[in-house]
Amino acid sequence: METWKRNLWVLWIGVFFTAASFSMVIPFLPIFLIQIGVHNHTEMWSGLLFSSAFFAGAIASPFWGRIADKYGRKPMIVRAGIVLFFIYTLMAFVTNPYQILVLRILQGLLSGFIPGAIALIGTNTPSKHVGYALSLISTASASGMIAGPLIGGAIAEWVGNRWAFATGGIIVFIATILIILWVKEENFVPSKERGSVTNDIKLAMSNRPLMMVTVLTIITSCSIMILEPVLPLYVVKIGGSYENTSLLAGIIFSLPGIASALFAPVWGKWADKVGFHKVLFIGLLGGGIGMLAQIAFTEIWGFSIVRFLFGIFFCAVFPALNGLVVRATEEDFRGRAFGLNQTANQIGGMIGPMLGGAIGGLFPIQTVFLVTAIFLFAATAVVFWSGNGVQTSTKRRVAHSK
Repeated sequence: METWKRNLWVLWIGVFFTAASFSMVIPFLPIFLIQIGVHNHTEMWSGLLFSSAFFAGAIASPFWGRIADKYGRKPMIVRAGIVLFFIYTLMAFVTNPYQILVLRILQGLLSGFIPGAIALIGTNTPSKHVGYALSLISTASASGMIAGPLIGGAIAEWVGNRWAFATGGIIVFIATILIILWVKEENFVPSKERGSVTNDIKLAMSNRPLMMVTVLTIITSCSIMILEPVLPLYVVKIGGSYENTSLLAGIIFSLPGIASALFAPVWGKWADKVGFHKVLFIGLLGGGIGMLAQIAFTEIWGFSIVRFLFGIFFCAVFPALNGLVVRATEEDFRGRAFGLNQTANQIGGMIGPMLGGAIGGLFPIQTVFLVTAIFLFAATAVVFWSGNGVQTSTKRRVAHSK
């Protein structure tokens, strides 16, 4: 088997395990808080624990991107996997929320498994297969996020949340061992620049295609997370009952992920033929229309079908953005580029829930869907109007790299 194909499949398993370990641990933190005796300000603690890792990750990602360009992406993946193993394992022994907060901050500061895997795939896959490879990796993340809550919920039900946390650590450890043994980073040219993160940001700002991707990443990441605080409430509203709300909300949350696991490789193969820019435009436009359509359906089955259709289009977006990062940057800057892009992702992840909660508290819940659609249409307009210049700049960089 060719090296890039072996890397792809081993990293697919690693990303699946890592995404599953995350989603089998993090969604159960609010319940775990109550179990360890946090009965006052539980919502505040829950929000703080969720956002702390995003905030820490936004700060640390550019630094780890610089280190990756200097020493390689594989060492960064292994480092992140070992860190996650210790953090999830230690989570099984915490006794108060302050200990969880410290671990969550460390997780944000020190991890970066999935961004590292994306960067390695982007730099070690033949150019004609990059779209397919990046889309396939996105299916690993989507599948892991779907499977994780089911695995975590089952383990928590049988032996308790502490064992669920420990199991998450063990799963990441296995993934890390697989990568140590089987992943080979061939196309790596160490960066010889001595600059700083500040200098990296200045270089990124001078790169028009990369800055477009960064802005779009913030918008799209925010648009995903903006629904987090209000979707369960909307499910109650259109379902007409509080019974089984958690189950229904979980299923409806997972529908775009299921669509991604099924259709992302199709988009990836098409991107290799027609270009990431065109696929990104269609994905954002279809996502905006799908988000608007969710307002029109006021019964659970219709809403669920539209959520799935939304996922079919929206799953094209992030692999296309990652592909544009690859196309828009020189190889020795690519780790830093993905680090900065991960910072944008984390910023969107922080802003989204706060914005969604604020809008949902002041206006009807449908307003959140409307605002999200506006964000996606604005992103579509950015892609459309910047298209010619971005494609020209990108082609020049690709030609230069050859």
